[in-house]
Amino acid sequence: MTEAETEQMVEQEAAAFKRSMRQRRSRPPGSQLLTGQEDYSLRGSYRRIRGLQQEQEMARFGRVQEVLKLLLMVWPVLVLAGVRHPLPVLWMMPVNSGTGMENLTIGVVPAIRMALQDLARQAAPLANYEVRLQLLDSQCDPAKALKALFDTLWVGPRYLLMLGGVCPPVTALIARSLPALSLLQVSFVAPPPDLSNRKWHRHLFSTVPSVRAANMAVVKLLQRYRWRRIGVFTQDRPGLTEMRKDLIRQLLKTDIQLAASESFSEDPCSSLKKLKDEDVRIIIGQFEDGSVTEVFCCAYRLNLFGPRYQWILAAEGPSGWRLGWQPSGCSVTSLLMAAEGSFSVQIKQFSSTNTPGVSGRTSQNYLESYLKEVIQEGSEVSPLHAFVYDAVWVAARALVQVTEAVKLRGKYGSLRNVTVSEEEEVKMLLEAVKNTQFEGVTGPVSFRNGERTAVVELIQFQGDSGVLVGEFNTSNQQVRLMTQLLKFKGPGPAKDQTLVHLQHRQVSLILYTLISSVATGTIFITLIILCIIIISHRRWPLRSGSSSQDELLLLGLLLSSSSVLFSGLDRTSLPDRTLEVLCSVRLWTLSVGHTAGFAALFTRTWRVYCLCSIKKKHRTRLQETGCVPLWILLLDVFVLTFWQILDPLRWVVLQHSLEEYLDDQDILIQSYSEQCSSTNMDLWLTAVYGYKAPLLGLGCFLAWNIRTADLGPPAVSCALLALSMFSMTVFSMSGVSGSLLTSSDPSVQFCLCSVLILSCNLLILIGLFGPQICCMLCSSTKLQQASEMQDEAAEEEGVERLRRLNLDLRSQSAQLDVQVETITMELSEMLQDETGAGVTSLMLTHEALVCEEKPSGLENINSPDHVQRRLSMQLPILHHSYLPVIGGVSSSSSSLFVGQEAFAYRHHDHFLHT
Repeated sequence: MTEAETEQMVEQEAAAFKRSMRQRRSRPPGSQLLTGQEDYSLRGSYRRIRGLQQEQEMARFGRVQEVLKLLLMVWPVLVLAGVRHPLPVLWMMPVNSGTGMENLTIGVVPAIRMALQDLARQAAPLANYEVRLQLLDSQCDPAKALKALFDTLWVGPRYLLMLGGVCPPVTALIARSLPALSLLQVSFVAPPPDLSNRKWHRHLFSTVPSVRAANMAVVKLLQRYRWRRIGVFTQDRPGLTEMRKDLIRQLLKTDIQLAASESFSEDPCSSLKKLKDEDVRIIIGQFEDGSVTEVFCCAYRLNLFGPRYQWILAAEGPSGWRLGWQPSGCSVTSLLMAAEGSFSVQIKQFSSTNTPGVSGRTSQNYLESYLKEVIQEGSEVSPLHAFVYDAVWVAARALVQVTEAVKLRGKYGSLRNVTVSEEEEVKMLLEAVKNTQFEGVTGPVSFRNGERTAVVELIQFQGDSGVLVGEFNTSNQQVRLMTQLLKFKGPGPAKDQTLVHLQHRQVSLILYTLISSVATGTIFITLIILCIIIISHRRWPLRSGSSSQDELLLLGLLLSSSSVLFSGLDRTSLPDRTLEVLCSVRLWTLSVGHTAGFAALFTRTWRVYCLCSIKKKHRTRLQETGCVPLWILLLDVFVLTFWQILDPLRWVVLQHSLEEYLDDQDILIQSYSEQCSSTNMDLWLTAVYGYKAPLLGLGCFLAWNIRTADLGPPAVSCALLALSMFSMTVFSMSGVSGSLLTSSDPSVQFCLCSVLILSCNLLILIGLFGPQICCMLCSSTKLQQASEMQDEAAEEEGVERLRRLNLDLRSQSAQLDVQVETITMELSEMLQDETGAGVTSLMLTHEALVCEEKPSGLENINSPDHVQRRLSMQLPILHHSYLPVIGGVSSSSSSLFVGQEAFAYRHHDHFLHT
């Protein structure tokens, strides 16, 4: 039976078997079980079919044996005739027209034929071998491709290398099985990124650079222009999805932020709208050539083009992209406008040198020959044809190198009779492919970690065509740009996002110096008044009231004025730790100072109100008002202490609203300021305002009732006291409101709050203490003048008194002189009668007789000389003795004579001798 007859019988039996199965399926669901006769018939048909197939295989095997016997018989003749040795190589491609890969397979056949022809023209040892390709139909089905591979390996001959692998699922499965099958695969399709793990896919090589090379070129381009925020726009295809995952992995290793990642399957406009909503300016497009027109049409409609946007298209393979070759809803002009300035990253297909490669062809010569072959066959141009050509050369060179090495080892090696094992041959072939290095039509062919080292082209779309503006070399990981050829739609490269310029709102140094100077002056004035009060303790007009109210009020004014000095500072002048301490110091000084000042005013106002409204018998209760300031201060200290312990103030940064920059739409101004704050700031402020606001209201009520009262000296005016209370309330409310409304502007807040605090303090100082100081100064002047007048009057009165006393003494002295003269005359008469001597001579010489020293004796005691001597000594004594008797000066008043030396000396002679 011939082979044709056997095949015809197999077809007839198979047709009968299929008819039986169709009849069974057409039955109702309950009657699909086979009867015994039907089952026997079907089993018989199946056995006959298998028998015929076995007979056909035996016939084929017999013919193979006959062919082998014939080859063995003619082998010596062929060797002598120079016949090339065959190198069996597997070629796996999808050839089924139903898969859509028929055109791709037909398009690479001319390139393979040209490579085999060029190999045949080479010198030895390449000329001594012939690469014979065994085509395997993978049908892009991993299971069918694996079965076909197993069947071919089973039948033989022995294969060491396989070409092809267009379908990614088939390539992924076969690549994992290559080490177990002792095979190497040289692919001419870009391997997916998931096959880059050399531990599992160390036997897979590709003459097309991996998509990782395109992603690396994209990352380098982003880093070159410092684009730090991008978006990825991918089409839902298996290869493109893997390409996006690899790009994201590479971006994670850099400082580039992936703002958004969108994909599309049918309508790209909705996904592009999401990118626009995320304010993505740099868009990485990963989609097929057929979707380019539709994508840029959507970009034109959404206004995703112009100087603010930059498109970077990363093609999956070396085909690149074309614009406007498919119909869309946009005109060609609109598409060109949308694509203007876009970058395209694609694998370089041909060598840029004009020198012939290892095959003796230049890239231009090869392209012309290939196009000629394609035109003659009427097939389509494949984008992979150049890489297929170089893949055949890689396989042939590696196999020839290994075969020659095995021959040399068997001929000249030390182990001549030992056969090289299959495992060792695979290792030798693996090393040969790894070390492959030659100049092909696609450029230098070499492998690094199993991936082809190549050049990635950077093409910019300008006008209606693409311009090569740069290259990325995978060997040195460097990108080279020709800046003179670059054209951007704006003044420069697009910005990756709207630039936000940070603007620090702070208090200017001039403003802080001015306000601090005023605050220092206020503190100085307060200290002067406090010193005046302490020094002039007895002259102060309000000493009759509470002795500590004035000091307490001045202390409050001093603390609140000091709080201004701690405001307006930031990180530019002090460290953070110091600022946090100053936050607490400012809070305590302002709050305690305000409370102390208010407590003093409130106590004084309450006392005046009580004096005006309470009866006299109840005025003794006014002494209890001295505890009011203490309780108010204790309440304030209690709240501040809990605030400081539970939620202390921190130096925080406050972000404000964005503002557009007038000169550039892509620049926004982000203002920020620094201030003291805590976690529950609003809660604590509410607590502080909650007890101070009612007290201020009560103080205003009391001040309103005493505004017309008239108590005490003019310095203690009730109208001024009421005005001080009103001013503190108004300024306090204004300060709180202004601080809340101007929190976004530190300069205005600092200026407003400081002016209100200092104005309130100055008003209180002028209103309350100004009149008191003026009154004290006026009273001091009057007292000084009165004392001077009193001194002058006392002096005049003393002179007049002394004059009158002198006159009295003169009159008394005259009377005594008369009496002394009378007594003297009487004594003279008595002496004349007794002694008969002349008294006149004794009177004239009494001064000389007093000074003479004469011996005394009892017999001369009554002599005239003795009598005259006694008279001269006794008369002055009698003169002074009679003064008190007659109203003269007593002995205790002798100081008058001593104190008035001029008077005594002036009248001594007269007083004694007149």
